[in-house]
Amino acid sequence: MIFLSDDANQDGRSAMSMTAPTDTRTVVEELLRRIGEGDPERIAELYAEQGDWKLDWPEVEHGRTATPWIRHRSTRADAAAHYREIADHHVPELVATEVERLLVDGSDAVVLGEIRQTARSTGRSYRARFALHLTVEDGLVTRHHVYEDSLAVAQAFEAEK
Repeated sequence: MIFLSDDANQDGRSAMSMTAPTDTRTVVEELLRRIGEGDPERIAELYAEQGDWKLDWPEVEHGRTATPWIRHRSTRADAAAHYREIADHHVPELVATEVERLLVDGSDAVVLGEIRQTARSTGRSYRARFALHLTVEDGLVTRHHVYEDSLAVAQAFEAEK
């Protein structure tokens, strides 16, 4: 995955201090950097033990075998599982994400961008625009709400008829 924000350094990485980040922008930039690295356990370290995690998909689509990461979550362990499941169901060499904007207002942040991935089970690629609403409290993500083009994702994983 490639993550770039308006505030990225020339090499595409966000500036980080050696101390644990607590401000919203720094935590979100670090989260995006870790997502780009692809280590679910390190990503999950930035989530609170309990949180509010929602995906804007029709409820009947939650937990399908083809897309098990599509479901609401509530714990740090759930966050790690989410990123593992996404990785398990996509072709890693054919994954890219472009972050177009990172907007911050107090403890809330909104990340806007586009994902480009390929479903491992079907070989179909897809592009989906997304908005990610995060809340950071005491240096940890407590809210993770995703709004994306669920139809594009579902069609990429749909079995041939």
